[in-house]
Amino acid sequence: MIHAAPIHPTALIDPSAVIGANVSIGAYSVIGAEVEIGSGTVIGPHVVIEGPTRIGRDNRITQFASLGGDPQDKKFAGERTELVIGDRNLIREFATINRGTGDGGGVTRIGDDNWVLAYVHVAHDCQIGNHVVFSNYSALAGHVEIGDWTILSGYSGVHQFCKVGAHAFIGMGCLVGHDVPPFVMMANEQQGRPRGINSEGLKRRGFDATRISAIKRAYRTLYMAGLSLPEAREKLVEQARESDDVRAMLDFLDHSERALAR
Repeated sequence: MIHAAPIHPTALIDPSAVIGANVSIGAYSVIGAEVEIGSGTVIGPHVVIEGPTRIGRDNRITQFASLGGDPQDKKFAGERTELVIGDRNLIREFATINRGTGDGGGVTRIGDDNWVLAYVHVAHDCQIGNHVVFSNYSALAGHVEIGDWTILSGYSGVHQFCKVGAHAFIGMGCLVGHDVPPFVMMANEQQGRPRGINSEGLKRRGFDATRISAIKRAYRTLYMAGLSLPEAREKLVEQARESDDVRAMLDFLDHSERALAR
């Protein structure tokens, strides 16, 4: 182990853990067996990281976070599974991120540059992209996939096996029980319903008026034209010839395994 940054003398670090250069570990934190922590990562006090877990570079993990714990799945029988976290993520107080399960792919994966705020839960076998914001108390059940740049507002939740496409916005308290296409904004109405596209977020990320217009047109086709899903898909095929963003929505539809949020 390379200790080039402050590691508090009360921290408990398993001899098999691999600690990179310039890693800081706070008081009373516990780093378990088969944990790897990349250089520049800062771990606050009272953090528990169980293995097998691999954490990348320059992450910030604050007090009382719990990472790499056993999956909360009755089918889990102690098989070897992993948690893999990328680079430059912020993980705040009391966040819990569990390892995968043997029959669910074996890996829970978090990408880069995500914000996982206080009391967030990410369950077993979830696959999280990059630049995702999990606001306070949001939660994912097992096997959920979240695309890049998605925002989950406070107290929102996503049902197991659901997919949420890139640049989507899940409103406060919204419970998602179906797949959500890219760019769509969900608002609370007992169960989340589509309520337009996440246009403000797209503008902030540099989408120009032409791209946003094409996405809005696709949304109207899918949700406001009174078409069946097969009929709407035919229209989207035509629109996708002129828009890569519509093509992304169409690809999402074609790979959706649960009923689509409509």
